[in-house]
This record gives sequence, structure tokens and C-alpha cells, in this order.
Amino acid sequence: MQLDGRKMWITGASSGIGEALALAASRRGARLVLSARRAEVLEQVRDRCEGSPHHQVVAVDLADGDGIRRAAEEVLADGPVDIVVHCGGVSQRALAQDTREEVDRKLFEVNYFGTVALTKALLPAMLERGRGHFVVVSSLVGKIGTPLRSSYAAAKHALHGFFDSLRAEVWDQGLRVTIICPGFIRTRVSHNALTGDGSPQGTLDRAQANGMAPEACAAEILRAIEGEKSEVLIGGRERWAVHLKRFLPGTFERVIRKARVT
Repeated sequence: MQLDGRKMWITGASSGIGEALALAASRRGARLVLSARRAEVLEQVRDRCEGSPHHQVVAVDLADGDGIRRAAEEVLADGPVDIVVHCGGVSQRALAQDTREEVDRKLFEVNYFGTVALTKALLPAMLERGRGHFVVVSSLVGKIGTPLRSSYAAAKHALHGFFDSLRAEVWDQGLRVTIICPGFIRTRVSHNALTGDGSPQGTLDRAQANGMAPEACAAEILRAIEGEKSEVLIGGRERWAVHLKRFLPGTFERVIRKARVT
């Protein structure tokens, strides 16, 4: 799939991987719809994109189901969506025993239910056209579980279950699904990650600071989209944890107990 002239909707486009992806996709000729909660920040990102007057800003909160449906109606009224990149989300930095139930629910509301709601709002139009591509920015913890990420990992695992099933259902109708599993990427995700009481951590993890640049991650995501890959692992040595769990699960369990995940 070539991006030139394609309409690409990116959630979580105000910072991090989403922002880097918006800038890179604009250079390849994509027409962008940029979403996150803060319209003023999205407008700043749009201004830095190539062809900025042709891109659309639609503020949306992934925890607001009605708002998601209204946003989808607004975007579809301006023409069909070719690619949607689910990049919005919030991480976690707390032990399971210290995490309040309302925080568990918020992590699922944003990371899972919001993503699924937007997918279902766009799915009928894509099926009618016989064309469309869902790109889900999950995480390596969508494949493994680590300390301090219990509900975040659970929500990401749920995304894999939903989108693997969806891929099998719509493949012969012209739709594609790509799941992206980043490891440590140098963004503000740890600053915004929720602690046990729901407040943001507010600090940069050492592992995050030493991670891959978001621009490099965005380049790999675009290659995965253009190649219509089903699933891609992105990052450094942390990617090997996925293979370790699959082939040497006992060794993985011993390693993950002591792994530096912050």
C-alpha cells in the first residue's frame, strides 16, 4: 500500500509515536486526520506537517464513547478513511496490589474500549468500500506481562485478541489489520503513566530514556503499513523477551522477575 493520497487517521497524534508518525506520513503524501484530547496541541503538530492546510484536526477523548462516534461521523462526512492508526493510550507504573479498581477500568477504557469503539464506528464504511487498513499500536506487553504493568498489559493483550479475530473475519473483504508492538521508545509515556491512585508518574523512566527514537519507530511502522504486515515487533534487545517466553517460558519467568522495566 502506498501512502500518497491516502487518508490516514492517527489517534494519539499530539506527541510521541503518534506525532512522529504524522510528520513522517505527511512527507509521504498522506492526508491526515489528527486526534488526541487537546486540539491546540494537534494544531501545532499539523502546522509542522507537510501540506498542513490539507490535514484535519479532530479532538477526541478515547474514554468518551459518544465523543468517539461523533468524531467518526465528522471525519467520514469529509470522505472515507483509508487507514486508521490507533496510537492513543495511557500506560501504567504501579503494582497490581496498589492499583485502584477505577484505575484498572480507566486503563481498559482508554487502551481497549476506546480503540474498539472507533474501529466499529469506521468498520461499516470500510466494508462497504471493500478497502481499509486498521493499524493498532499495541506494545511488547501485549505479548508478555511485566511488573508494574498488570492492567496495561491486560488491555494490550485484549487488543491482540480482538484484532487477530477481526483480521480473520475481514481478510477476504479487502481489509487489513496490522498490530505494532513497540518496546522502549523515547517518548513521554512514562511521564503520563498512571500510578496506583490514578495520578501520572511525572518522571522519565531510565529504560524509556535509553529507548529507540520515535522517528525511527515511526519509520518502521510506515514500512509495516506499506508492506501490509500482520504483526511487527519494534525496539531493541527487549524484543527478545517475546521469543524467550515462547520457546523458554521457564527462563522467561525467572528473567522477568528481575528485569528493569522502568
